[in-house]
Amino acid sequence: MVLVAQDASFRYPAARKSDTRDNYFGTSVADPYRWMEDLNSPELKQWIDAQNVVTTKYLDALPVRDALKARITELYNYPRVSVPRYQGRRWFYSRNTGLQRQSVFFARRDLNGPEQIVLDPNQLSPDGSIALSDFEPSPDDKHFVYGQSEGGSDWVTYYVRDLADGKQQADEIKWAKFSNVVWTEDGRGFFYERYPEPPAGKSLEVALRDHKVYYHALGTPQSADRLIYERPDDPGLFLWAARDETGRYLWIVTNKGTDPKNQLFVKDLGHPHSPRIDAPIRPLYPVADAQYDPLGVVNGVMYLRTDKDAPNRKIVAVPIDRPDAANWKTVVPESGNAIEGAGLIAGKVAVNRLVDVASEVELLNLDGSHAATIPTPELGAINGPIGRFDRPEVFYQFTSPLRPATIFRFDVRTGMSTPFEPPKLTFDPAPYTTERVFATSKDGTRVPVFITHRKDLKKDGSNPTMLYGYGGFSIATSPTYRSDVPAWLERGGVWATASMRGGGEYGETWHRAGMFENKQHVFDDFIASAEYLIQNGYASPQTLGIMGGSNGGLLVGAVMEQRPELFAVALPAVGVMDMLRYQKFTVGAAWATEYGSSDDAQAFEYLYRYSPLHNLKPRTCYPATLVTTADHDDRVVPSHSFKFTAAVQEAQGCAKPVMIRVETEASHGYRPTDKRIAELADEWAFALANMKTKEASTR
Repeated sequence: MVLVAQDASFRYPAARKSDTRDNYFGTSVADPYRWMEDLNSPELKQWIDAQNVVTTKYLDALPVRDALKARITELYNYPRVSVPRYQGRRWFYSRNTGLQRQSVFFARRDLNGPEQIVLDPNQLSPDGSIALSDFEPSPDDKHFVYGQSEGGSDWVTYYVRDLADGKQQADEIKWAKFSNVVWTEDGRGFFYERYPEPPAGKSLEVALRDHKVYYHALGTPQSADRLIYERPDDPGLFLWAARDETGRYLWIVTNKGTDPKNQLFVKDLGHPHSPRIDAPIRPLYPVADAQYDPLGVVNGVMYLRTDKDAPNRKIVAVPIDRPDAANWKTVVPESGNAIEGAGLIAGKVAVNRLVDVASEVELLNLDGSHAATIPTPELGAINGPIGRFDRPEVFYQFTSPLRPATIFRFDVRTGMSTPFEPPKLTFDPAPYTTERVFATSKDGTRVPVFITHRKDLKKDGSNPTMLYGYGGFSIATSPTYRSDVPAWLERGGVWATASMRGGGEYGETWHRAGMFENKQHVFDDFIASAEYLIQNGYASPQTLGIMGGSNGGLLVGAVMEQRPELFAVALPAVGVMDMLRYQKFTVGAAWATEYGSSDDAQAFEYLYRYSPLHNLKPRTCYPATLVTTADHDDRVVPSHSFKFTAAVQEAQGCAKPVMIRVETEASHGYRPTDKRIAELADEWAFALANMKTKEASTR
């Protein structure tokens, strides 16, 4: 394979260029690396192997890498648990002792009683290549369903085991994807969603259509499963099944792609312990003009979180047999702070609001009157509350940039929170602080930025600084803890996260301000956040890096091209880099409700203007770039990263490295703990090696 010289210290494997071109509404667009879309290509494998040799040699030569890996390993090595949930007369939760590749599931009859190991996913494969993707115990306290996927792929195969002795049953459900397991209350079967079996050898890249809801009766073959719901009129829809706490009502939710607006249907199963699986499906809100999120049903009254005429969302109550909006009674009105989550818990309505991105949780009575507030120790994020309406326990998880995720049990009567198996710190947070500031974007919009650093930081622009962002799909970027970040802080680093438009930080209006033709707002917000860090002395263009994954990888790719002089380092992970062809693979078509599609003339114009693959300028000095992806990523297929890497390597106009790291037996969001640590150490070492800071990167 021919090698292209870039610097005396390394050479890149050259990528063959074809003359492939596409015509988009009169505009001819070259796609010379189209051949990289064939993930089974021997030529592509040869290129990947050669790239990994270059990348591995470079990273292995960084003395700081092994020290970072050792420290991050120490930081990961603490016990951590999930929020316990009650189902079928037991409490279930997962725990990782620290460095286990995957967390183990446990059960207790009583929260203070002895525990039983229910499922250890580390026994599914010795190297963690088989990921546990789902775990759902049955309400009758007899069985549990678990899902496993190869390399963490979105494709899931479901199995059933006895809860008492762990004995494997004959049940096997294949080709589930983006699926919920929803048991009937009698424990005799469950609902799930699946796609048709893909063509042989194409499961990681084939475009998805025809999502369907099925019911599986225990002890029967999958071929006997009953089709519950399908939409041949709109085969691109996502279909989801869920149920109310009692097991009487089965919700059917449809989404057009990733658009939060949905249709809502209900199947009244009748008596939960003798459910009528073939009961008719009745529309509640058949027009997807808003988000309709059912929280549950109490005495025939449905509680619903919705953004209908309320972009920051509200909670209404309505008789389930008369669901028209005219019958809505507002329980929690819309306010200036977006309702991030809600639930019916401990006889109350629990509401989690975002106040300038930090969580604020309130419990209200069913009539909307105030019952309690869950206080937080500092600016941070609450996951939850979580619990059942018919039980008194209220749990939540709290985290902040300097506090690992900690589970608390909240007492509504006293207003006190008690930690449940709190984690033991593996670093001293005392020397550090987190501050919330606001950058001003190009059009004057205030953009929240959380900055974590040493309290005695000298703002002289010399500090190694990493800015993280996402900015899309109504997902809020909250101030949370990452186990690797203290290793960065201990080296004098600054950690910043930007909460940009496109996310859900300020409700649906904020989300839509970063969609479609408004996507440039997201890039402007990120650039403004970077400029704030520079103008206020946290960093300089020689010490500032940017990172993000998935839609955040797209963000990094677009911004490093629009303002290459602003950054020393770029770390785009599993990114959407080809905005003209993303919709042709796996679940990509679903993102057209967020991005728009190049199949549309108007959308093509703005997609082409920012698509990372198509906006590189030859002989431009781009930041030192380490692209990361994985061989089993069937969410954002790795061809995005392959094509982008080849294009940046060709365009790079200076000696700054451009490399790709391809993880094996891993996927879009899954890495066993040891592989996650190794990847993080490589990213941080690469960043330090390419920043001109006072920090001795060889320490």
